[in-house]
Amino acid sequence: MAQEKQLILVPDYLTVRELAELINASPIEVMKKLIANGIMAKINQQIDYDTAAIVIEEMGFEAQSLSAVQAAEEKKRRAETTTQTWRKVYSDEKPENLVPRPPVITILGHVDHGKTTLLDTIRQSRVAEGEAGGITQHIGAYRVQHNGRWLTFLDTPGHEAFTAMRARGAQGADIAVLVVAADDGVMPTTREALSHARAANVPVVVAITKVDKRNANPEMVKQGLAEFDLIPDEWDGDTLMVPVAAVKGEGIDDLLEALLLVADDMDIVANPKADPTGVVIESKVEPSRGTMATLLVLNGTLKQGQTIIAGESYGRIKAMFDDAGKPVKEAGPSVPVSVMGLNEPPQPGDIFRRVKNEKEARAIIAEQQEAAQTQSQARKLTLEDMFAQFTAGNAKELNLIVKADVQGSLEPLINSLEELSEKNAEGIRVRILSSDVGSVSENDVMLASASGAIILAFNVGVDNAARRAAATQHVDIREYNIIYKLLEDIELALRGMLEPVYKAKVIGSAEVRQVFELSRGKIAGCYVLEGEIRRNAKCRVLRNNKVLIEETGISSLKRVKDDVREVRAGFECGINLDHFNDFQEGDIIECFIMERVN
Repeated sequence: MAQEKQLILVPDYLTVRELAELINASPIEVMKKLIANGIMAKINQQIDYDTAAIVIEEMGFEAQSLSAVQAAEEKKRRAETTTQTWRKVYSDEKPENLVPRPPVITILGHVDHGKTTLLDTIRQSRVAEGEAGGITQHIGAYRVQHNGRWLTFLDTPGHEAFTAMRARGAQGADIAVLVVAADDGVMPTTREALSHARAANVPVVVAITKVDKRNANPEMVKQGLAEFDLIPDEWDGDTLMVPVAAVKGEGIDDLLEALLLVADDMDIVANPKADPTGVVIESKVEPSRGTMATLLVLNGTLKQGQTIIAGESYGRIKAMFDDAGKPVKEAGPSVPVSVMGLNEPPQPGDIFRRVKNEKEARAIIAEQQEAAQTQSQARKLTLEDMFAQFTAGNAKELNLIVKADVQGSLEPLINSLEELSEKNAEGIRVRILSSDVGSVSENDVMLASASGAIILAFNVGVDNAARRAAATQHVDIREYNIIYKLLEDIELALRGMLEPVYKAKVIGSAEVRQVFELSRGKIAGCYVLEGEIRRNAKCRVLRNNKVLIEETGISSLKRVKDDVREVRAGFECGINLDHFNDFQEGDIIECFIMERVN
């Protein structure tokens, strides 16, 4: 049996000396091997991976590219951390059943930077090249053809739609086009759109629009984007930036070509023979046809007559129409169709899948509604919970959104957080989804909700709309005015040592009106003044505003002769407390719960 060769990870470039150290050989020996292969190299001269691999193989080792291994690990990490839960469908398929599918593209950017014009130009010039009629109706998604290959565009301009869909774990895009106007540059909403694309772990292609204007300055746009680590490929970066004059139709072919190039570097596949599943793009009710829903098929083939479930909607598909409004019988992966037959409009972003019949669909929806009720009572990830979730395997990194008062505070804060990430012995990675100057906004909360992130607010306020959204979405907003306290909390959280803080919240009070002597002790006959008295809550007893006993339990709570769980304001009740029976008329019993305040 042949002995297995030792694997050596080799960087793209290294010196002869470094190669010798990698394989524990003499530099002279390495140089001899190079000379034997016709390569004259000095000890401190750089050689590339291919050259090093020849020497390594000849010396009995197996060479592997370090950058290729790192790229594979990064790809695996991106797949694990993506908010696009629908992608997990493909991991259940056998590799031999997967075939390439057209890329799905969404367009993001600032309000007045030309997203709609760009979409319209692509649609008018490229929809099914040579096909008569073009688009006859708007269904929220459409397909175009370039050089014989299909691309699917989601006609949902603006990152608000992108966030709402991704918040349900179902944003269907493979690639994001970030639109930036050459006469305006990078705007705050551009940065927000970029944050959403990065949180979804989709590659970004930049379309620099309005380059035909007199005051256009594409170089300014590139410099502005470079500050956010979007480096143009012409500057040796990895982001394709395409100048476009959408009104004149200039640059459209280049943009489509760039999108196909990016798609070729990705593993965009599906199994057309599987049961159909995908995402809801939009829905509405039409007077003549009833509920119409635009569906984007992501795996399998959707056929007329099948029964599907989407969120809390279900039904048998009575008719299907393509993006040109023509009736079709089936739709494969990456194909958008408008379907008729659902009982009610589903929500954009809901995942749809095939079920056997409507009876099964109703049973599944009932289970989902019951599970949703349970989940609505649970909090999302907080800083204190994060380490426990990591050790349980539910979290692999700490997602943060950082807001600060001034740029001078923001930069050292980001640098310090990145240092904590590198030094963390537990292997929990700190991932900063977004960092900006200004108060915490509702958009920040939506991004945090979609990505399971925690918001750090340093020396800034929180908008009222953001506070309401945070309460609804269960997003943890941490406010600080001392940088060391912020960093200390993050460091303790990464080590699992940050303890939650609780505070007593009074939920009701009752006045003792009469005391009854019983064999098992005294019972306080009370009148509930405000709020409610709960059987499972804690109590304190006050006499003349002095606390007689703190944090005791209720051993019995009666209304007339019945044991009850709670008694509300305006009603009488009998209360017996643990470890206390020295009641007097006029005593106040306060009922409280321990509420988490961080």
